[in-house]
Amino acid sequence: MNAIIISAVWGIVMMFSGIFARDKKAIRTLAIAGLVLLLTANILDLQGHHFFPVHTANMLYFGTFGLLANSILFAATLLYFLLSARDIERVGVKAGETGDAGKGGVNVAEYFALIFFVLCGVSLVTTFNTLLMLFLGIEIISIPLYILTGSDKRNLKSNEASLKYFLMGAFSTGLMLLGIAFLYGASSEGSFFIDEVAAGRAPISPLFIVGLLLLLISMSFKVSAAPFHMWTPDVYQGAPLPVTAFMSVGTKAAAFAMIIRVFAGGLPHLAPEWQALLAFVAATSMVVGILMAIAQSSLIRLLAYSGVAQAGYILIGVIAGGKSGLSAVLYYLFVYMFMNFGAFAVITLLAGPDGDRDRFSDLEGLARRNPVMAVLMSVFMLSLAGFPPSVGFFGKLFLFTAGVSAGYTWLVVLAVVMSVVSVFYYVRVLLPLWSASPRTDRVPASISSQGVLWLTGIASVALGVYPTTVLLLGQLGANPISGP
Repeated sequence: MNAIIISAVWGIVMMFSGIFARDKKAIRTLAIAGLVLLLTANILDLQGHHFFPVHTANMLYFGTFGLLANSILFAATLLYFLLSARDIERVGVKAGETGDAGKGGVNVAEYFALIFFVLCGVSLVTTFNTLLMLFLGIEIISIPLYILTGSDKRNLKSNEASLKYFLMGAFSTGLMLLGIAFLYGASSEGSFFIDEVAAGRAPISPLFIVGLLLLLISMSFKVSAAPFHMWTPDVYQGAPLPVTAFMSVGTKAAAFAMIIRVFAGGLPHLAPEWQALLAFVAATSMVVGILMAIAQSSLIRLLAYSGVAQAGYILIGVIAGGKSGLSAVLYYLFVYMFMNFGAFAVITLLAGPDGDRDRFSDLEGLARRNPVMAVLMSVFMLSLAGFPPSVGFFGKLFLFTAGVSAGYTWLVVLAVVMSVVSVFYYVRVLLPLWSASPRTDRVPASISSQGVLWLTGIASVALGVYPTTVLLLGQLGANPISGP
């Protein structure tokens, strides 16, 4: 409960800070301080120290799983603030304009406020115990993201991305609400609580199956899983780079926590039904994501389709269930934060006043222009590809092992084959990095940016060499979901 209340209150504080504080550095510092407070409060929640003992009528369940998922998301957002805080105030500002001269620029305080409101929704999505709270959390996440996607008002691509995201998101939310209504109608108890929705249902009614299918389609949209991924590459490329970096990690982790809470946590006795559906979505995501990524010339679109494929890998752990499957999911979500965010961080630092520089040609000679950035980008790409001893290798190993143990060998074989195919486009990114190029322009990076890059790069290797600690935390978080 600490995280929900603090994130909502701090979002309001950030909105008013724009009125009373004109110094953008002070606003950034206040946002970072709020996130540190939020992360600390969530850790205290894990230890059973609740500052706000509010009675929720059992509509929220503050178990270890949800609180650990929150910690992953808050840590990712803290890294995001440290790296992108200065880039935020440049969104929508034309080249040559500085400070408030860029009238189309984002109000920095409002930008940070929207992020905190997203985190409030995330805290609801990871701890809900009733489908109505799930719907409320999804809406609190989605509406600020629609605004953030279109925050670069002078950029037509940003406007287009925001409109696409809003229309597709509204359609997805409508399907979710319709699915919830069907599940309620099919429930003999007339309840929205996930552990009561399908209790004692034998045989399962067609109305219940339709509701479950609609809920799955909506959730697949939220995690960018194929064939419901159509919005992802356009929105990622059109949104301002700082927003894309946040969406690629934070919202995906929250959406997977939502899927686990609904299916593995609330409907374990209907596992054969939803496992078959999720297996189809996982297989389609891996094939479509990887094949489409091969054809891309934009790094942002490549990473967007890579995210679609990664969603397929993670779904294998969800399908497998149990301590091994769910702990593997938590492990992979944690390490994916470092791999993917690090890659987007490099692209963010490459961007200039003339716009994004996300073409392969923009990476040419980076090893000479900024050797540290080139080395770290190589680490991120090899980690996403699953080369040992990176975190990506062990993350996939844990997911695939759980899948085989659960009897989904065919899905794991497909995942291994597609992982091998994906090496092509990840290595393709490395070629211009280390190529000989006449370019002599430097790629500057602030001290904080270099620190975050080093942190994500070291974590992408160290957490693979020593994966035990994070995996044990994942097993601890899986206990309340999977049972003994």
